[in-house]
Amino acid sequence: MARVFAVVVAAGQSTRMGGANKQLHPLAGVPVLQRSLSALEQVPQLEGIVLVAPPPGVREFRDAAAAWCLKKITKVVPGGLNRQQSVFFGLLAVPFECEIVLIHDGARPLVSRKEIEDVISAAKEFGAATLAVPVKDTVKVADAEGFVAATPDRNKLWLTHTPQGFTHNVLTDAHRLAAEKGNSYTDDASLVEAAGIKVKLVKGGYSNIKITTPEDLLVAEALLEVRGSMFEITEKKNSKIPSKSEEKFPGDARSQSKTPNFGFRIGFGYDVHRLVHGRKLILGGVEVTYERGLEGHSDADVLVHAIMDALLGAAGLGDIGRHFPDSDPSYKGASSILLLARVREKLATRGYSPHNIDSTIVAQSPKLSGYIERMREVVAETLGMEPGFVNIKATTTEGLGFTGTGEGIASYASALIMESKPPSL
Repeated sequence: MARVFAVVVAAGQSTRMGGANKQLHPLAGVPVLQRSLSALEQVPQLEGIVLVAPPPGVREFRDAAAAWCLKKITKVVPGGLNRQQSVFFGLLAVPFECEIVLIHDGARPLVSRKEIEDVISAAKEFGAATLAVPVKDTVKVADAEGFVAATPDRNKLWLTHTPQGFTHNVLTDAHRLAAEKGNSYTDDASLVEAAGIKVKLVKGGYSNIKITTPEDLLVAEALLEVRGSMFEITEKKNSKIPSKSEEKFPGDARSQSKTPNFGFRIGFGYDVHRLVHGRKLILGGVEVTYERGLEGHSDADVLVHAIMDALLGAAGLGDIGRHFPDSDPSYKGASSILLLARVREKLATRGYSPHNIDSTIVAQSPKLSGYIERMREVVAETLGMEPGFVNIKATTTEGLGFTGTGEGIASYASALIMESKPPSL
């Protein structure tokens, strides 16, 4: 059996998403990149995945992959100046024994297992293959002045998607040839074509969209909702499998009462950490300039920890110590923002989403007013909320207590969560 590996490209700048990293943007409660990687993980033939991340974000993406409990990630490597270079860096990290390599965009989270397996089969048979769909609309070729210059036969036109699959040697040689000639291509199928290799078109589905703009997220969420509805219908047809409305969740009040518990729920959180030298001060996912930082197993972001506890408490899911214990070495130095994203996922599995948050940081120093707005943006983006629904305040204790003497920083938070899809009455 051929050994199959994948290179997932997630090193783009997300310029058309307004600067927000589309790979980590939540899609129906789960980050876009996590959905893309999870789709590949479900394919038994696939042995491992090399993730190509933005150079400044390699550690962040490595921590995210660990937090998502993905088992087939073999390496996380920094990308290059463009997509072609990023793919080549990923190829260099693939094991020498690899026979078939898939290239997939991290921003295509709706790819199906069948589509992936079809590309693998075609790559084994033909040496090069790409997922694609026939063009639906009439395509025009424009001249330099913006007038129609030609109308190609749309029956011969296809839109290429990913994954694209190739024998390892074919793709590696094509990349090296392109580098030698200084040629640049927008996808690997084009690059292989330029090397004189025929690429087999594998018909996929139109739902395998690429997340490029904020509007794409809305479309993707709608497609996921349709998938969920179809899955629920299938469940109900099989009496051995409970429908989503019948699932029971440990620790959820709905599993202990016959009365449906829908609507809003409120939670409260509190956390405190000691200030020490030799640590960065991270608050609300933002690095604050100060001579000391907070001591803790993770990055000790006291504000985010309080918000996490408030959200978990509202959902009846215990506290952060239960879900991310300091006895677990995998959380050592972890970004609390990534852990906050996992809390949102835990809420989503229970059918809840954050509605609004109010929080207070208690610190005698440093002055935090210049950082508050960015903290709001980071927390809101992580939770898939508008910044206007996240309130962060900072206050002092007028020199009283451990915060007043500068020994530590405390934070309080309250959170209101709501059912994502409340039943109609």
